Amino acid sequence: MNVRRRSSAAALAAIAVIGAAAAPAVAADPSPSASPSTTAPSGLYGTTDPQYDGVWRQSLALLAQDTAGVVPSSTAVKWLTDQQCANGAFAPFRADPAAACDAKTPVDTNNTAAAVQALWAVGGHGDVIEKALGWLKSVQNKDGGWGYSPGTPSDANSTSVVIGALTATETNPEDVAKGGRSPYDALLTFALPCAKDKGAGAFAFQPDKDGKLLANADATAAGVLGALGKGLVTEAGEKSEAASCTDAGKPTRERAAANAAAYLTDTLAKDGHLVSALGGSADQPDYGNTADAVVALAAQGGTDKAAEPLAWLKKNAATWAAQSGPAAYAQLIFAAHATGTDPRDFGGTDLVAKLNATGPAPQGVAAKDTASAHAYETSDEKKDDDSPFGVWWFVGVCLVFGIGIGFLLSNRNKKQQP
Repeated sequence: MNVRRRSSAAALAAIAVIGAAAAPAVAADPSPSASPSTTAPSGLYGTTDPQYDGVWRQSLALLAQDTAGVVPSSTAVKWLTDQQCANGAFAPFRADPAAACDAKTPVDTNNTAAAVQALWAVGGHGDVIEKALGWLKSVQNKDGGWGYSPGTPSDANSTSVVIGALTATETNPEDVAKGGRSPYDALLTFALPCAKDKGAGAFAFQPDKDGKLLANADATAAGVLGALGKGLVTEAGEKSEAASCTDAGKPTRERAAANAAAYLTDTLAKDGHLVSALGGSADQPDYGNTADAVVALAAQGGTDKAAEPLAWLKKNAATWAAQSGPAAYAQLIFAAHATGTDPRDFGGTDLVAKLNATGPAPQGVAAKDTASAHAYETSDEKKDDDSPFGVWWFVGVCLVFGIGIGFLLSNRNKKQQP
């Protein structure tokens, strides 16, 4: 779905790639920024500048903790709720939550939808969620979808992350229509036919400047979950045969998801992972999008579909996550959850302890998970750095900020309805 990238040279290079392809390109893992340029209130996960990705990484951290049976710190939850504007939207980061949001406050659909999923998961914030959903509905485009920022054209990633927020809160996306078009209607306009020279079943981010749809692995992983009505956290779907792409005059969303899964499977077959490239550099492993692809493949066709990229992540992703911080650990926890893998022994790494150590100590472990949960970190040890690079949502933020300004699930029933 798209969101966190910063103003480093690597991010600018990623924006250049986006501009050339008119679709989000996930940057290789850059070094995190040296220090925050903005003083962040206590309660935030990670130590780098939260200006563009604070709400995103906080939401993923809280959602991953809940998924692993950890009760998050109340301070961390309050940090997230404090970022909401009076109209219900979430800004990536508000240095002074006491000050009212104004026309210059950079609110967006991705951070808002992620916050909805996280707050629904931890429970007890129905009023915040209701306002956020109301704002999302108010900025829905006429085609039924969403762009990153209000008023921008719909894209597959943003539409998918909002679908995830709707379904996580037990809202049927088909009932959230604009001009007779639902979010699913909008999402399917980004689905490509099966011919290899036309996209091989992938999803595009959005049309390029010539109106052409280009296959994009980032948007495809997002599109699979969106088409299935899944959020950031999901469990494995029913086991199915090897995914294949089948053209249809007007594919159902389930057919589009299967076609997209086939595209991901073919793309992953060479190396066991997805790749990304910055302008002028060689392709590099894309850990974040590979984790997203694992979730998508498992959701569409069961854990066996995701076995190869999951194995690659277990072997190779620990260093990337340590460098990239909370959102990266959360992505790996989501991949572990979707495949029934223990996140406390992910290739020898306790992802839950590592995530917990990047922010305020959790309150504890949920009673239902106490028997299986390992001890989590409560020490005041040095927090892992958190580069905002690594998850499919943030490329959209690059596009918006790099081009526009000068401009990117669990089915749990929660106690409180929005």
